[in-house]
Amino acid sequence: MTENATRNGDSGLDAKPNVPALEVLEIHKSYCGQAVLRGVSMRAHDGEVIAILGSSGSGKSTFLRCINFLEVPESGAVRVGGEEVRVRRRKTGGHAVDQKQINRLRARIGFVFQSFNLWPHRSVLGNIIEAPVHVLGLPRAEAVARAEALLDKVGMADRRDLYPNQLSGGQRQRAAIARALAMEPDVILFDEPTSALDPELVGEVLGVIRRLADEGRTMLIVTHEIGFAREVSDRTLFLHEGRVEEEGPSGRMFARPDSDRLRRFLASHLN
Repeated sequence: MTENATRNGDSGLDAKPNVPALEVLEIHKSYCGQAVLRGVSMRAHDGEVIAILGSSGSGKSTFLRCINFLEVPESGAVRVGGEEVRVRRRKTGGHAVDQKQINRLRARIGFVFQSFNLWPHRSVLGNIIEAPVHVLGLPRAEAVARAEALLDKVGMADRRDLYPNQLSGGQRQRAAIARALAMEPDVILFDEPTSALDPELVGEVLGVIRRLADEGRTMLIVTHEIGFAREVSDRTLFLHEGRVEEEGPSGRMFARPDSDRLRRFLASHLN
């Protein structure tokens, strides 16, 4: 993949000069006294694609959920376009100070789940227009027009009136990507977007994500598709036991990793 300076399409981010689209500082998170994240930090600049790799249990999905405040970190900071999410520290963990701020910033961070998370009682179109209408306050006609354009982008224009149980896994994931895009987010988080798919359906979802990267979207992608990560990402973050084991430009990390753990991880997934 070329550097993100060559992928400087319109990402929808009204960025300030030199301010990262997303900044995460020293995030800690535990469950039942077991540390899952132990001070993870990263920055994503406008138009940058970051692959997040690591073995199962390394904290990858928890890290994404803390960024979007689906989980509240116990300590550390998350900044979206320079604005820091306010969190109150208590003995029981972190708690959001201002839920309105959380909701507003969450609307700027799209999240694509591995299990799709589409509403089963709504059509594909209904799933996509729900948040733009009720969160952003878009007129329904405008939300529908936006949804139709996005469904065409992900190759789902002829599925707009179907329900999730009428779709293949790949189609459901492409609908979920369209739903995330409908909010025109600054950053999109992908949590293992192909892990729930049959092998023959993986390519159609990766193709959509590849096109988004080419458009200059700012994205964080947790994935086990190592060849895809190498191709599409500008930088890679490798987690091990809740810490950043290695981080750097993807070209260098895949070709000449510094960490023995990363070398073993890549060898086991690329062979």
